[in-house]
Amino acid sequence: MKITKPRLALICGILCISIFPILVKLKLTSGLISAFYRMAIALALLLPYVLITGNFKLPKTKYVLLAALCGLLFASDVTVWNIAIQDSSATQASLLTNLSPVWVGIGSFFFLKSKPTTNFWIGTVVSLFGMITLVGFSFFLELDFNQAFLFAVLSGILYSIYLLVSKNVLSHVDVLSFMTINLIASSIYLGILCYALDEPFTGFSDTGWFVLVLQAVMCQLCAWLSISYATQHMRATRVSLSLLSQAVITSILAWLFLEEQITLQMVFGGIILLFGIRITFYDKTISLKKLFNKG
Repeated sequence: MKITKPRLALICGILCISIFPILVKLKLTSGLISAFYRMAIALALLLPYVLITGNFKLPKTKYVLLAALCGLLFASDVTVWNIAIQDSSATQASLLTNLSPVWVGIGSFFFLKSKPTTNFWIGTVVSLFGMITLVGFSFFLELDFNQAFLFAVLSGILYSIYLLVSKNVLSHVDVLSFMTINLIASSIYLGILCYALDEPFTGFSDTGWFVLVLQAVMCQLCAWLSISYATQHMRATRVSLSLLSQAVITSILAWLFLEEQITLQMVFGGIILLFGIRITFYDKTISLKKLFNKG
């Protein structure tokens, strides 16, 4: 598989967002205020840059509104996922959120010209099986169908809608202009929401502020500039499924920094998951008829 610039950007983005569940699980701030500062700090860093360098180009009104809608969708996604992680286990929240490739595939089939390929659906099934193996089959017997469960599922749905809409916008708007409009909309939206719900904007520890800045720089700016670039040049279905590999990297980071164990089952599940993602990047279409006839 040739590593092109969009694929390299996608890999970079996945590496940057993999630390996010660990940072949120520290609970140094509330999930809502964490989402606000992730967007606001990223905007404070990006806006002067695009204005000074002249990299911001105001698109047509239609795409300004769609980019702003993407900001609202992404802000809502991050918020409900933060709450889901803090109110349950990071594993449960990550697993349910990562059902998004299924929603993206269905949405692409109905709303995008580029339809999901046979390889995508095969890869999705294999990857989801790998994800289930990674977290353990017994995990599903202990699922708690509470608010955190619903929020995690909602996060996956919101994220899939975001990917589909952003794919359309990024066909007409450059990445930096898209991200700037996106962050302005999400920052204003979350700021109003935090104020209305009486969330504290100050009073955090030094570590809390450091984590907020780290989220903004690594998990928002670096990650989503890279992923947006990849989305602009690749199929939305391929991008969404590739993001499942985040679970593997997060598990490794949790082992390194939180002393969580990595079992042989987790390794096996991770290999299956990554193999499923690899299937979607296979250029030739896999024939299900030939696959089953070989037996």
